[in-house]
Amino acid sequence: MKITGKILTHFQSCSSPVDKEGYLYKKAPKKAKKRQQQGEGGSSNVFSMFEQSQIQEYKEAFTIIDQNRDGIISKDDLRDVLATMGQLNVKNEELEAMVKEASGPINFTVFLTMFGEKLKGADPEDAIVSAFKVLDPEATGFIKKEFIEELLTTQCDRFTAEEMTNLWAAFPPDVAGNIDYKQICYVITHGEEKEDE
Repeated sequence: MKITGKILTHFQSCSSPVDKEGYLYKKAPKKAKKRQQQGEGGSSNVFSMFEQSQIQEYKEAFTIIDQNRDGIISKDDLRDVLATMGQLNVKNEELEAMVKEASGPINFTVFLTMFGEKLKGADPEDAIVSAFKVLDPEATGFIKKEFIEELLTTQCDRFTAEEMTNLWAAFPPDVAGNIDYKQICYVITHGEEKEDE
């Protein structure tokens, strides 16, 4: 498997619980559920928007985010899941902004609908760059090699030492140890540049 395919597989295997803007979701209130059942929510065909394997990945992501397993993603769930990802100093206002992305608490169907709405018409390169931007809060366009290596070797579909060697051969860090993730995203979505063999 090409290293760019492995990177894409890694992010897909993580079932990243963040949307294009880097926000997480929560469950819909009973009123929203009634609207959806009556057809107002437009979610009756949400399952047809995704392949079964994608639905399963989103279900796994939802389960990971729903830390207390009550079927609702709350601010406490978000705080807990972000802490497991190393983000310990998340402000309460940031958590509130995340949960306000929805009109109320979200069950899995609404969670899936929101992902469908966010991903509909999204450029695949933009979606991948957005996933990397979550790891680049200063928006520099670069991520430290050590950080990427730690994530790829300890999370989700873990890279082997050989795969890491291949990654650094394909995308060598600069002298300061930074990786240009936008270049990685470009190669993933557009293919590698022609090389003389």
